[in-house]
Amino acid sequence: MTHFKDPFNPNIDVWNECGEASESPADPYAGLSKADADILKRRAKQSLNAEVGMARALESSVMQGLFKTDISRRAFLRSAGVTGALAAVSTVFPLTSLQAMAEEAMKNLEKTKLTLGFVPITCATPIIGGHALGFYQRYGLDVDIVKTAGWAVSRDKCLNGEYDGSHLLFPMPMAMSLGIGSTAQPWKVVSNVNTNGQAIVLANKHRDNQDPKNWKGFKFAVPFEYSMHNLLLRNYVAAAGLDPDRDIQIRVVPPPEMVANLRSENVDGYLAPDPFCQRAVYDQVGFIHKLTLDLWKQHPCCVFGLSEKFITENPNTTMALTTSILEATASAETSEGRVAFAESMAPANYLNQPVEILKQILTGVFPDGQGNIKNVPDRISFMPLPTQTMGTWVLSQLRRWNYIDTDTNYATLAEELVMTTTTRERMRAMMAADPNLTFADAEQDVYAPVDIQGHEFAPAAAQEFIDSQPFTRTIG
Repeated sequence: MTHFKDPFNPNIDVWNECGEASESPADPYAGLSKADADILKRRAKQSLNAEVGMARALESSVMQGLFKTDISRRAFLRSAGVTGALAAVSTVFPLTSLQAMAEEAMKNLEKTKLTLGFVPITCATPIIGGHALGFYQRYGLDVDIVKTAGWAVSRDKCLNGEYDGSHLLFPMPMAMSLGIGSTAQPWKVVSNVNTNGQAIVLANKHRDNQDPKNWKGFKFAVPFEYSMHNLLLRNYVAAAGLDPDRDIQIRVVPPPEMVANLRSENVDGYLAPDPFCQRAVYDQVGFIHKLTLDLWKQHPCCVFGLSEKFITENPNTTMALTTSILEATASAETSEGRVAFAESMAPANYLNQPVEILKQILTGVFPDGQGNIKNVPDRISFMPLPTQTMGTWVLSQLRRWNYIDTDTNYATLAEELVMTTTTRERMRAMMAADPNLTFADAEQDVYAPVDIQGHEFAPAAAQEFIDSQPFTRTIG
């Protein structure tokens, strides 16, 4: 079954990003003339070809630019008919050129030798696996991935041009673009490389003290100040009545050093990425208190980031690189892929971890350090679409804790920094080209409210949300 959504079919929703009611019928050709139905069926069949699928995605972008919403697009198509619409739109933008554009994008790469950074954590599975399992080579790219100890180093190497792109934490391209903690340089969230995949780990001595209300005086580690880990930990303890800036200490510790800090009792616990949560259990120095998916199901964590300059100067390479990482992300989400990626990432040049630990993380069958064997298949997920809800929440939380020192329109800023539409169109084109390829999140409502620890967050009410939260640090 193809996932192709033809922007010239008046019967279906193509974008539906603003909560419009769906009108898509069971038969996508119902009520159309035979001539129009035949054209659409032929286009659907043609879109199984990879290059044509890419061209169709570009068509969709053109149509969205012209009509903005599915409602206005459908109204135009029903009035003009499919044949008439194709002719009319072609006068504005020659659609026949899109096929050639798509083909050239894969042939004329501006840059083929690339350097990408990664921090050795399982969140980077698609980027590491893209290298270990040959995904980059499929698209004509010679990619060197560089293991980086921590996020401050990774950020600096991105800003000074040592990395063409990088595995980053979701808030990092935002902080880099806004000049928070560094010189301002425009970077973009291109895609999620994982969702979920983190945990709160406590030292074994705290097994009988798992109520966060009783954690006053605890010392916690997070991997970076501008991280989902810091924001989620703050939200978690604040909801329990503790001020994260006064009642606990939050320290930045590079992920590879977290287990050692727990063992030496420098910290009482951490909210961190794997493999260092499961490694604490493996080394018998800590236990898993809570998986972060229990705070926010399918929350973002790590992303693939590119600078605005790189995207502008290398559009074809950007398309090829994004496609290769998206393909690796889709593969990592499958049960077979999870095992293959675990085995491929174990060597010292990648994660340098026992395969056993990586399989426990990626398959979701693991000991929790409290005498239980858990079965949580989505302990880590690989849902690549970076939604506007995700971006708006992150920006609003940076404001909540006064990393951003003035109120702003978080939703508008998220639209500027998070490449939701571009990445969704790339995903759609890939699924159109390969019916066996699936992205479960490709058609989700990217502005949908989400439940975070029992509170609904809606992008349109971001300021109201943070104003209602305890210990908010906003000024003015």
